[in-house]
This record gives sequence, structure tokens and C-alpha cells, in this order.
Amino acid sequence: MELFTENMTEKYTKEILNWKYAKPYDFYNNALSNNAVKEMLENTYYVLVDQQGILIGFYCVGVAAQVPAGNQCGVYQEEQIDIGFGMKPGLTGKGNGSAFLSYILSSIHEGFPGTDIRLSVATFNKRAIHLYGKFGFVKAKEFQTENTNFITMVKQRMGLQEKSEV
Repeated sequence: MELFTENMTEKYTKEILNWKYAKPYDFYNNALSNNAVKEMLENTYYVLVDQQGILIGFYCVGVAAQVPAGNQCGVYQEEQIDIGFGMKPGLTGKGNGSAFLSYILSSIHEGFPGTDIRLSVATFNKRAIHLYGKFGFVKAKEFQTENTNFITMVKQRMGLQEKSEV
């Protein structure tokens, strides 16, 4: 899967906000609203498309990638770059995750060299947690919202040895 990054547009935002995932991943379903569109357009969200320009997914960095309840629990105090992302529902669970995450991590390393990367994931999402572990992310902190338990996972900045192997 060859991917390309594009800026978020209102068209992409509306398509993403209408994505519907099957249970138990329906937790990640969004509602199309003016506030949701504004959030995606005014923050650091990027679109991933394939070579035909078809929307594959998105990612965001910084505060936009944090779960607000985590801030209340103090899990985002360390200086790390937070990332969040989502893949088009019809592409999930089909072996596309490694290529998708690899592309995002390469983009993050280019934009934020030498910075630890942190993500937040719902603990029920074992499939995602397994994938993140394959990429060197390790569990860091736990927190919960009213309905869901989360963990943060951190990938340490690339060392010299890892850089020479890339």
C-alpha cells in the first residue's frame, strides 16, 4: 500500500466523520457536527490517500491526539509528541495496519526527529495494542474516562543503531 499525505479539507473531514466501524470498534465512530468539522480543520490533522487519491485514513499530532480525560489525570506531562490516527473501516482487520502505521511513523520522525512518540489507546483494542508493540511502543500509563479504560504507549526516540538500519 503506497500512501501519500494531504492536508485535511472539509470534504475529507465529512467523509471521516461519517465512517462507521463494527462492534466493538464502534467506540471510534464519530458524529458529523459543526464542532467536529471545526476540530479537524483547525488542528494538526492530515489525510492519507493511496496512489489513486482515495482516502485511506488520517492522523493528527499534538493536543488533538490526546484524550481530554488523560490531561485531567496528568498522563501527558512528559515532553513527547502525541499521535492519533484512524483507518477507513473497510480496510481495518485485513493486514493493512503495519504499512499504515509505518508510513505515519516515518512522517512523524521526519517532522519531529529525536522526539519520543506517545499514543493513547482504549484497552479493549487488543488488535491495535499488539500492532503498536510490534513497532516498539511500550505501555506507559493508564487512565479512564466515564466509559472506557485507556493506556498510553510510548516509542522512544530513535537511537543511532536504529537509524543506521533504516
